[in-house]
Amino acid sequence: MPSSPHTQSYAARIKHFTNPTAKLILETMERKKSNLAVSVDVTDPNDLLAIIDAVGPHTHVDIVENFSYSLIESLQGLAAKHDFLYFEDRKFADIGNTVALQYSSGVHKIASWSHLTNAHPVPGPSIIKGLSSVGLPLGRGLLLLAEMSTQGSLAVGAYTEEAVRMARQHRDFVIGFIAQRRMDGIGAEKEEDASEEDFLILTPGIGLESKGDNMGQQYRTPHEAVYVSGCDVIIVGRGIYGTDPKAVSTIAAKAERYMAEGWAAYLARTGQQ
Repeated sequence: MPSSPHTQSYAARIKHFTNPTAKLILETMERKKSNLAVSVDVTDPNDLLAIIDAVGPHTHVDIVENFSYSLIESLQGLAAKHDFLYFEDRKFADIGNTVALQYSSGVHKIASWSHLTNAHPVPGPSIIKGLSSVGLPLGRGLLLLAEMSTQGSLAVGAYTEEAVRMARQHRDFVIGFIAQRRMDGIGAEKEEDASEEDFLILTPGIGLESKGDNMGQQYRTPHEAVYVSGCDVIIVGRGIYGTDPKAVSTIAAKAERYMAEGWAAYLARTGQQ
């Protein structure tokens, strides 16, 4: 019987996916020995570029918000310089036609540059169809928000199960989930139907110094997320750039620490150390 996907190396799991972005993420993580995604949520374009340049050597995905289209060329240059992918944390949540326009058009033209984006399953399968009509021809990938890291989140139980069912029906475009644990087999009618399925799990709410904030966010360590819960990518924001986005040397050091701890947890989980 084959081993569960989460106990296999990133390289070994590439064959489980047909989506080009999923393959690229796994290849890049293996090549850079990093499963760290840095969530860059700042309003100053100069701070945005400085943070990305500082953390680029230690990450494989950066979540970029609050920028104008004029920044895209600079952002793409940094991605080439440091060998990482972009994940636009857009959290689409509308009918198919609307999200297709939001994804392809407007100021940001997300599909033209972002390898990966995400969506809430609330509208039903039409949201996947709308986004895939734009992203699939470009080789892009989609994550569904199956769970969230905030206290009192409603994304639990039947909601999470339905998100996984929807993903299972669109494996060519949906490559994984924003979640707190493995989704393998959840909501499957028969255990054998999902015995070898593989989804990437990107998990927010990662912190080494804090267990939460005053707005309901709850934090786990990289070890808890990757080794204990089987997640593939740790998403870290304020834990790296804190309240001073201009402290480039400190930001780089923190990114390196998270990268090291996330990778060590992955090696331990897959029996490579």
